[in-house]
Amino acid sequence: MDQYTLNLLVVGATFALYMGIAVWARAGSTSEFYAAGRGVHPITNGMATAADWMSAASFISMAGLIAFVGYDNSTFLMGWTGGYVLLALLLAPYLRKFGKFTVPEFIGDRFYSPTARMVAVACLIIASVTYVIGQMTGVGVAFSRFLEVDKDTGLFIGAGIVFFYAVLGGMKGVTYTQVAQYCVLILAYTIPAVFISLQLTGNALPPLGLFGTHVESGMPLLAKLDQLVTELGFNSYTGHHTNTFNMVLFTLSLMIGTAGLPHVIIRFFTVPRVADARWSAGWALVFIALLYLTAPAVGAMARLNLITTVYKGGDLTQPIDYDARPEWMRNWEVTGLLKFEDRNGDGKIQWYNDKNADFAAKAEAMGWKGSELSVNRDILVLANPEIAQLPGWVIALVAAGGLAAALSTAAGLLLAISSAVSHDLIKGAINPDISEKGELLSARVAMAVSIGVATWLGLNPPGFAAQTVALAFGIAAASLFPALMMGIFSKRVNNKGAVWGMLSGLVFTLVYIFAYKGWLFIPGTAMLPDTPEGWILGISPLSIGAVGAMLNFAVAILVSNATEEPPAEIRELVESVRVPRGAGAATAHH
Repeated sequence: MDQYTLNLLVVGATFALYMGIAVWARAGSTSEFYAAGRGVHPITNGMATAADWMSAASFISMAGLIAFVGYDNSTFLMGWTGGYVLLALLLAPYLRKFGKFTVPEFIGDRFYSPTARMVAVACLIIASVTYVIGQMTGVGVAFSRFLEVDKDTGLFIGAGIVFFYAVLGGMKGVTYTQVAQYCVLILAYTIPAVFISLQLTGNALPPLGLFGTHVESGMPLLAKLDQLVTELGFNSYTGHHTNTFNMVLFTLSLMIGTAGLPHVIIRFFTVPRVADARWSAGWALVFIALLYLTAPAVGAMARLNLITTVYKGGDLTQPIDYDARPEWMRNWEVTGLLKFEDRNGDGKIQWYNDKNADFAAKAEAMGWKGSELSVNRDILVLANPEIAQLPGWVIALVAAGGLAAALSTAAGLLLAISSAVSHDLIKGAINPDISEKGELLSARVAMAVSIGVATWLGLNPPGFAAQTVALAFGIAAASLFPALMMGIFSKRVNNKGAVWGMLSGLVFTLVYIFAYKGWLFIPGTAMLPDTPEGWILGISPLSIGAVGAMLNFAVAILVSNATEEPPAEIRELVESVRVPRGAGAATAHH
């Protein structure tokens, strides 16, 4: 059986499974659509949360980011997992005890203000739409290679699948689909990693293989990789080469952005009891750790395999002939995500850092006239099994895994957007007397419209998947996280403080991002150069969410202290949410 047929069979089988689950678990009420009827077991919820959380950025982009930069991009690992701990300890149990369906509903009730609820809806939609672009980009990348269609066609197929199971099943359908998607994505990620770790180091556990010995050279794997990348003029893999202040801010932005992401928070509204929310978070962290402990090994081993493919056995004096390039390179060239340009006309592939002035003389002496290979970072995990010449079924499984990761998060995000529109905007503000049937219909229509908008944005994405996602985290960090924290832990912050805090954090962060990235990411509209030299105080647009969050806290506290105290019943409400009394059951203010 050829690879294309195998890919179609495996991906088709997983899609049939998702659709079958959606039909079996379709939502019949708003409670099932928004919160799966609050009947999900903590282990099931933990697995669904892990799939919801591990997006195309985690599956496709993260190892690529680590592979091309090394130690400095370990910030993604630290920020994303650290944020999960924050979410589990500081937010999830309290929000579940409050007993609401959505994040804006909690903010509206806690700050006794329809305005605060609407501002929260705006923040949620901006953060979630930015995030969903990254997922749609990932769907396009995975489809374009494995089903041999162009990226746009792949995007439309992915959108159609999500439309089917998210519109039909709501949170109930999405929850059980995400459990299946977690199983697919974790197998797809770890099986190739185990094979490659065995090939390169003789160790079946990739995290241990990363610190093991490279079988071929007898050197520690990371030392061998360091040697090769520095010989090619790149920064050392294990060294620290960036602004430490920016690195800390970026990690913090990812952490508090994680804790403020509405599509993850709403997963904790699906369990029966408050104690289950804590257990869900604990289980999710275990399931996430399986992939996150493997990612650094996947990144390092992929980079090593890539170099030793281009240069025979890692000998830099022996670049391979373009005509003798391996089959996987030919496959990825078709997608346009891998490109070769023969600058010196010798028919061989030279890949090195041609921006390194110190290396230029050495390259010139060898007759090289610039780096001739460009590799999109997003392809590394997907190409990994092909680079390592693993069996065809593993390649097909990775295709299904990449799609599962992107689709599971896209569904969670679209559910958060549609819930905010139908429950907070339509029922909460426009038509409070809407029937349950009407609200369920409006939720499905909102979901369909959201999928349409996300697909359109996915056709013209800003940056590669992980960068777009990092911007979404910055927006969530600056707007929603501080409001949730102050809503739970401060009796003094009032409605005016919350509204002005969210608006100042959101506007400040968006203006900073657009100044460097361009208005709505339209090329040529950036006002300032997006380089470390051009950033204010060396703060990257991807790190600005942490500063926006500090501004949000400061404005909210100052405005609240300058205005009247919240009413007594709100202060009692904050007390009742925080005190562990009756921790077994939710207070459920409906």
